Amino acid sequence: MSPPRKRKDSTPESLVAPERRDTLRARLLEWYDRQKRDLPWRRTRDPYAIWLSEVMLQQTQVATVIPYWERFLQRFPTVEALAAAPLPDVLAGWRGLGYYSRARNLHRAAQEVVARFGGGLPSTAAELLTLPGFGRYTAGAVASIAFGEPAPLVDGNVARVLSRLFEVEGAPGDRVREARLWALATELVRGERPGDFNQALMEHGATVCRPENPLCLLCPVREACLAYRHGRVDELPPARVRAAPKRMTLAVAVWAHEGRLLLARRAEKGLFGGLWELPAAEVEDDTPDAESSSRLAEALGVGLSSRGHLGTVRRQLTHRALSLRLLRVEGHQRPAQAPAFRELRWCTPDEASALGMSTAMHKALEAAVAAGALQD
Repeated sequence: MSPPRKRKDSTPESLVAPERRDTLRARLLEWYDRQKRDLPWRRTRDPYAIWLSEVMLQQTQVATVIPYWERFLQRFPTVEALAAAPLPDVLAGWRGLGYYSRARNLHRAAQEVVARFGGGLPSTAAELLTLPGFGRYTAGAVASIAFGEPAPLVDGNVARVLSRLFEVEGAPGDRVREARLWALATELVRGERPGDFNQALMEHGATVCRPENPLCLLCPVREACLAYRHGRVDELPPARVRAAPKRMTLAVAVWAHEGRLLLARRAEKGLFGGLWELPAAEVEDDTPDAESSSRLAEALGVGLSSRGHLGTVRRQLTHRALSLRLLRVEGHQRPAQAPAFRELRWCTPDEASALGMSTAMHKALEAAVAAGALQD
């Protein structure tokens, strides 16, 4: 009878030698303790405040986020307060930050936290991933920073740092590259102070290991960086090829009545989803005013006539070059509801400014008033 076979060790091979891992962690944490920026969300242990900061920081610079974060917490100081607030109020507090789906998901997640977890954020990345708006990065950030779980995270800054340290090939979005970056982050985060270590990686990418003109001479892990050693810092990671912004033109109905303008709130999805606006309909750039008025009449479900053009507001969004053509319109029947919108309301400019409205639409409102929309 042959001897039993020995079972092979199923533990995956480590990507980082223990000595190198320990050195990288120690040097980055030491650097972080000395050089980290004094940011308001780093002065709190409140998981809700930390979660809010992580959501706001997606696609938005730190300097822009700070005042929004402070104002939002004043208006909605707890998860319960956010969950109980009407969505338009939440969107109004978000105005100017863009990417409004973040605010909608934040609101939905707060309601689920209250309903499922009694108002306290769950402490693990696995549970956080069950909430709206929580992807792998956000779950790892909140779990590690707020609760000390050794949960990995990879954002643009971390991806750049790890790509250079370990000479990871591949363009952003490549599946093999992304899998390797997450595997490296998973190994490195294990140990003491996982939240601080994750923040150290992000801080290092934001302030030293920058996309352009990285400050390699100030890097605490320069000797361990393979890209630096091989003269490839400027090559890694390769720049993402961005598509040209799509041109989009909206005909905007400027309908005045007794010192008020017609406002409409969109459905939750799509551009400006859930936000208030001067009613708008997409048109071609060369669509005549008469046809544009017909599109607006169809969206509002009433007959309209055009009284002239009040100007055009242009805004550059991340993925769109937006033109808002302001058309002064009127109709015999003032609508109380409309096929293309969830809600209609007649508002003074001041009342409209207090609603959840995109920055682009707020600029359109200001331009319409300045052009005499409320004058007979």
